[in-house]
Amino acid sequence: MRSLSRHRRVLTGAVFVTLTGIVGARAWQPRGNSSLTHAAGKTADTHDAFSADLSSTEMLDADIAFYGERVAADPSSAGDHAKLAALFLERVRVSGSQEDAMRAEQAARTSLAARTKHNGAALALLASSLLEQHRFIDAREAARQLVAHDSVVVGHRALLAEIELELGNYDEAARLFGALQAHWRDLAVAPRVARWMEIRGGVQHARQMLAMALKDAIADSYLPRSQVAWFHYRLGDFELRYGRHEQARAALAAGLKLAPGDYRLLGSMAGLEAAEQRWDNAIEYAGRSVAVFPDPAVLGLLSNAYLALGDTGKSSEFARAMAVLSLGQPGAIHRTWSAFWLDRGEHVEEVLVRAQEEGKARRDIYGDDVLAWALHKTGRHADAKVAMARALVQGVRDPSILFHAATISYALGDTAESCVYLHEVLVSNPRFLQRPVRATPQCSISSSER
Repeated sequence: MRSLSRHRRVLTGAVFVTLTGIVGARAWQPRGNSSLTHAAGKTADTHDAFSADLSSTEMLDADIAFYGERVAADPSSAGDHAKLAALFLERVRVSGSQEDAMRAEQAARTSLAARTKHNGAALALLASSLLEQHRFIDAREAARQLVAHDSVVVGHRALLAEIELELGNYDEAARLFGALQAHWRDLAVAPRVARWMEIRGGVQHARQMLAMALKDAIADSYLPRSQVAWFHYRLGDFELRYGRHEQARAALAAGLKLAPGDYRLLGSMAGLEAAEQRWDNAIEYAGRSVAVFPDPAVLGLLSNAYLALGDTGKSSEFARAMAVLSLGQPGAIHRTWSAFWLDRGEHVEEVLVRAQEEGKARRDIYGDDVLAWALHKTGRHADAKVAMARALVQGVRDPSILFHAATISYALGDTAESCVYLHEVLVSNPRFLQRPVRATPQCSISSSER
């Protein structure tokens, strides 16, 4: 599962400080009899963590109800509205609910309307809630106000840098991250810097940054288990992307012991099982994930898994559900489900139109990759080549993007360049071309690269 747009952000930095400072410390039936003990065994620790996970969710709902009553009794309380916004954002992390992201935005705006001065917490919550909704331009404006209000807080500047990264403003993101170099080990900064490094092609540096952040998160006795689980997720998802399956499994399984109901960890573990063609296990993990939050990308994974098992009826059922959730809603495209439809050759024109529209305000490498792939799928290979050049300009080593580049070059008749890109794919992820349905040109690639 890709990227920070693909995974929900940890509430680190300003938002995590807000949560801890103003809130306080307060079934799905699997298919068949597949065994998951090799991935995340059902141990006593897992059972205890599952109970704790349920308790924390119930406590979160109770806290939201409590502060909801308080703001109803005193609508002018800026502090209570900010607390409510923080709680809604925490529930977004648990449930993936965009409705809660919008509720967080409204609560933060109400808090700011009640008190503008000395209310940086509400401004940070506003920026984060807008970021969750992928309203990047609005989020950047709020983050700029936040930094102007208090530039000393490292998390504020890291949040702004992240938003610039999402918008594809890489020079500005580099400037902001460079100014934060003394704070790269801060948990509010490290995961964001890792993503920046990955985009620039520094895969090993990004891996080291994520591993270091995870180690620091584990050592932080004040960090909630669910937050530590997020750092396991970030590292595991990263390792999966680059074909390091053993390391990915270890990180994701450790995260699931801390947060067995985390839909992101479950979805990423489903992706790992699918990459290894353990289709029953992939279906089990994916089913547990969508029972919490119906992520279209995971529904697409379920569709592919059932198709691999020959169950075309179930595959079509999940594809239809994904279409309703991904294509039936207005707004920006999501890069993961866009790739699903383009790989299948379905809804290509709609994805292309949305990618072109999104590119008017947000020109990042992942958007350019979707645009290039959509143009290629419509036969506009020369235009696809132009978009792909933009996707590659930062030096990214993402094997999926490199594979798209190879395919586009091959379509244009440049077999030599296509083979160069395929070589780079295998350097980044030696397992990538072992996946099903990978039509590639015949290149002279050594057996060690396969």
